[in-house]
Amino acid sequence: MLWQKVITDDLDALLDILPPHIRQPLCQQSDNSELLEVVLDLGRSPEARFPQREVVLSPQEVSEQDVDYVVSRIGSFGDDNRAGIERTLHRISAIRNRKGQIVGLTCRVGRAIFGTIKIIEDLVQSGKSILLLGRPGVGKTTMLREVARVLADDFNKRVIIVDTSNEIAGDGDIPHPAIGHARRMQVTTPTKQHAVMIEAVENHMPEVIVIDEMGTELEAQAARTIAERGVQLIGTAHGNTLENLIMNPTLSDLIGGIQSVTLGDEEAKRRGTQKSILERRAPPTFDIVVEIQEWDKVAIHPDVGQAVDAILRGQPMTTEIRWLGENGEVRIEKEKPVITTKKATKRQQLVKGGKVPKLYFFGINRGRLEQMARERQLTLDIVNNLNDANLFVTSKSYYRRRPQKVRDAEAANLSIYVLRSNTPHQIKQLLSELYPLESVDKTSPLKLALSEAEEAVARVKEGQGAVELSPQSAYIRRLQHLIAERHNLSSQSTGKEPDRRVRIYK
Repeated sequence: MLWQKVITDDLDALLDILPPHIRQPLCQQSDNSELLEVVLDLGRSPEARFPQREVVLSPQEVSEQDVDYVVSRIGSFGDDNRAGIERTLHRISAIRNRKGQIVGLTCRVGRAIFGTIKIIEDLVQSGKSILLLGRPGVGKTTMLREVARVLADDFNKRVIIVDTSNEIAGDGDIPHPAIGHARRMQVTTPTKQHAVMIEAVENHMPEVIVIDEMGTELEAQAARTIAERGVQLIGTAHGNTLENLIMNPTLSDLIGGIQSVTLGDEEAKRRGTQKSILERRAPPTFDIVVEIQEWDKVAIHPDVGQAVDAILRGQPMTTEIRWLGENGEVRIEKEKPVITTKKATKRQQLVKGGKVPKLYFFGINRGRLEQMARERQLTLDIVNNLNDANLFVTSKSYYRRRPQKVRDAEAANLSIYVLRSNTPHQIKQLLSELYPLESVDKTSPLKLALSEAEEAVARVKEGQGAVELSPQSAYIRRLQHLIAERHNLSSQSTGKEPDRRVRIYK
């Protein structure tokens, strides 16, 4: 596309650090503009990795001399075992043995690209704090780098980049030109990232702070402090979706934090829920969450508070999907979990009539769905022949492309259920609609665990000395401790993983 322009990948600088017998066959590849990384593992053949293929560069195994050759030509490794090449965006990561010696290297190509934020440029201009999520390699750091440049150069903002692993602005004291006039603060060790975040605000009066890979509770707290001081925060965090953050106790504070709340009898009845529910604890640190699904496609939650509340209450939430058209124009569609209109009434009749749905899945994560069904103690009737089905389940992306299977289902006049995506939340809603009597909240493992804690509290108050609960994950145990604390009872975790459990007592 004409609107997308690679500034530089400085590929020659990366090739120059490789031993000659590895460099030469790599230079002969015709698609080096798409090279992702070169992998050198001691005692194995060197490999080059491209988006669609892997190439063995030499039958000769990587030796200690080869590793030393590379290490002597790059910067020093930090506490995170990452190094770089000065004035480039390339990243070299080390694998060490128990003695601390390097036995493997991953030499990843760093590229700076113009146009990567076109799809969210209006959000960046809004002044609101934005959190980017997405799987590794989908382009979060590339987009973050471009955000810093655009805000600094095009909108004349005072931008500070907190660059922990030198991934955003490259190795060395002089930052890569890809960040424009944004300033870069380096971090001596990853454990000090939160301190440098606060230092950036206190010492340098930024209007915008850019931070990559927030992953600790201290960093989440620092992010909240920055946002509360009126500074726009653009960052990335570990997790692919907003739901990942909700269930991550370390980072949930970024989206407001999650707490267990005990409702009164009347309120619980009014809401139609159990007495113990999950609610957002505080306003979110970030105003907007952008889930990067592909390099040219994102899902946007424009109001994080509303989105988190909807997820916790099991309500459908509207998500804004954006993607780039063939000519580079930004296309926008607001989506929520849908059932195709012409089939909805028929599906409702299927459920109300008491018939067991015979499900045919197309483009759906069947393993995840079956696992969630087992957790809810549901028995699914899944068929492999379209003629045996009475409900065709597919995803929005597949339905939009209208492959032959979708057309066959419509021709057979089957009920069609369309999921927005393969996320746990969408699958949960599907199961709840198909099995409304069996899949109420009380069968959720989380709800069961909280109910068990409530029952234990009642038994202890009635005079029982102590009650041990079923083994649970650390996150659920923390919620059970909160329930005990709210009732002025003591609690402790006992046992070893995976059998670690909560004990509630007076």
